[in-house]
Amino acid sequence: MKRLRIALIAVVSVPLVLGAASFALAAANTVPASKAGDGAGAVTGYTVSNIQYTLNGTNPQNIDQVDFDVDVAPPAGATMEVKLVAVGSDWYSCTNVTTAITCVTTAPQATVATADELRVVIVQ
Repeated sequence: MKRLRIALIAVVSVPLVLGAASFALAAANTVPASKAGDGAGAVTGYTVSNIQYTLNGTNPQNIDQVDFDVDVAPPAGATMEVKLVAVGSDWYSCTNVTTAITCVTTAPQATVATADELRVVIVQ
């Protein structure tokens, strides 16, 4: 009976000792402070006006540049691009001086025959 009691104590105390050791190891972990957040803000578009296409002086079938104005100057570092063919995948990078946007459309060369839209994307 004494052996049974010792065996029972051993069976019960081994998991308790292992659990306490695991808890002690887990309690030793530290995690540095950090920040996380979630939020929402209004996304408003630009108003595009004064659109001008510059045709190539030698071959007027080619569009060399697109210029237009926006109502508010894009912030420094904004990505500005235009697309001239609805089913195409060519996007042209643009630059700005305040609200005046210029997009060179020569690489690859845009053409009058294929241009069927003006899609403007400005990402801050």
